[in-house]
Amino acid sequence: MALTRKMLKAMGIEDEKIDQIIDAHTETVDGLKADIEKYRTDAEKLPGVQKELETAQADLEAGKKDSWKVKYDAIKEEFEGYKSEQTKKETMAAKESAYRNLLKATGINEKRIESVLKVSDVDSLELDDKGAIKDAAKLTDSIKTEWADFITTTTTKGAESHTPPQNNNGKSYTAADIRGMSAAEINQNWDSIKASLNSQKG
Repeated sequence: MALTRKMLKAMGIEDEKIDQIIDAHTETVDGLKADIEKYRTDAEKLPGVQKELETAQADLEAGKKDSWKVKYDAIKEEFEGYKSEQTKKETMAAKESAYRNLLKATGINEKRIESVLKVSDVDSLELDDKGAIKDAAKLTDSIKTEWADFITTTTTKGAESHTPPQNNNGKSYTAADIRGMSAAEINQNWDSIKASLNSQKG
């Protein structure tokens, strides 16, 4: 119910005081109206603010997912690279072991095996499911021809018929140089070749 002058008059309040009461009441009502209007305006903004908050939250979640995906992809790529590298190392080790055994079986002097291994194209070898070299017989014939001077023959038990000549001419040989030499040339220049291989190993 609105506060009116008539109501106040009926209550026996003096006119001067009625004016003061009415003025105070009007001021209060006007203030309340202003507050109500402000609240109404703020309330109208709420749906927009809510939408902005929801959008920001969605963007944040999407950003988190993207960040984790980038990290996951990087770790996965690193792991796959590690597996690939390990597989290559294991494959090469298996090929070297198989070729080393074949050299022994062919009769290559054990002191020469590692040197022959270093200048051989081991990576091109193919292994079967059991880890043996494919076309081993053909490769054996090739080894016997190419490395004939390194094959051990015995006249008495444990004796070797071949002793490489001492010819240290001081020349340095690369693996490519050695591949292009015959077994006789390698045998003739063995001291220099051995020194070159040892220096490259170091």
